[in-house]
Amino acid sequence: MYFFVSNLSFIDMTYTSVTIPKMLAKFLMNLDTISYTACFAQMYVFLSLAATECFLLAIMAYDRYIAICSPLHYQTIMTRQLLIILSMVAWSGGFAAPLTATLLALKLPFCGPNIIYHYYCDTPPLLQLACANTSFNVAIGSFVGAVVILVSFAVIVISYTKIVLAIFRISSKGGRKKTFSTCASHFTVVSIFFLPIMFMYIRPTASYSSDVDSLVSMLYTVLTPLMNPIIYSMRNKDIKIAFQKKIGFLCTRSSLITE
Repeated sequence: MYFFVSNLSFIDMTYTSVTIPKMLAKFLMNLDTISYTACFAQMYVFLSLAATECFLLAIMAYDRYIAICSPLHYQTIMTRQLLIILSMVAWSGGFAAPLTATLLALKLPFCGPNIIYHYYCDTPPLLQLACANTSFNVAIGSFVGAVVILVSFAVIVISYTKIVLAIFRISSKGGRKKTFSTCASHFTVVSIFFLPIMFMYIRPTASYSSDVDSLVSMLYTVLTPLMNPIIYSMRNKDIKIAFQKKIGFLCTRSSLITE
């Protein structure tokens, strides 16, 4: 579990680092310009990390399903080698998924005005600036998005459905309540991440409302990375104990230095 949580934390750090600094520069210092190369680089890295998180959340749901439904076989099924392979599949698949759509977008002519009505470079607002027919780009982007998002979400839904069925078979009321509470919070965060990106990237047309899209994208670019450490880490007993020990050590050290 900690292996996948560490992967998720790294994704969230890089994920927010791609968009948040530029957003803050725009809002706080009115630095709202970005180069052509930097814009496409931001879009590709952002989409790659988003796709990687989709795959990783699906893998984590499967890992949780094995841990709850087959606890005695967990160590033999989820070996260290399999964990590394699944992680590599998530990362390689995530960075390969948006490559075609990005290369196609690079070939589009942009005649101006080059004003992106969004707080970062993303596919829908970028396609609005093109001076050519973008139907093919939209079709490819929607197809790739549908495969990545819907397949990952389907794995998550199936895994959690089996987990819920297994929870009802737990004889202990306290154990049933604890397991259900943990899984419910996980699935809530997953839903907050997946439902907005379904709205954003599985579309039949390139038309969109900039105000609505900016608000929706805040859910998975800001809210989800903010909630993930709380849901996946601070609700975990071992991590809470380690965190409390670390805080206690730092407080003790600070008092010794002060004295």
